Amino acid sequence: MLPLDTISTLEKCEPKSEGIDTPRKKKPKEIAVITECCTGCAGSPACVPYCPVLDCMFWVPDADHPPFGHIEVDPFLCIGCKKCTSKGPDGAFLDGCPWDAIEMVPTEQIEAVVGKMVV
Repeated sequence: MLPLDTISTLEKCEPKSEGIDTPRKKKPKEIAVITECCTGCAGSPACVPYCPVLDCMFWVPDADHPPFGHIEVDPFLCIGCKKCTSKGPDGAFLDGCPWDAIEMVPTEQIEAVVGKMVV
């Protein structure tokens, strides 16, 4: 939704993901990206509680249409675990985003847009 190079400079508003606050041990093969389908679940996003990384997923208010907004993913914090997506391995369960508004994108594609390594 937002240009990827601006996401890490945003103020990360609540609700935010909670969890580990340590650097990634290795670069993920894929990174979660929020699509334009994100509704923010009316301020109570279903995906955020599944994210295991502190401040990786966060609320971005819509300045033109308060109190609406959407969720964003910090590409420098995402570990690529896919817990925020709506379907687990082989579609085995339905958790995370009920609107399929999260895509897993190859890390190289994100790096091309951001212009630096996502380490």
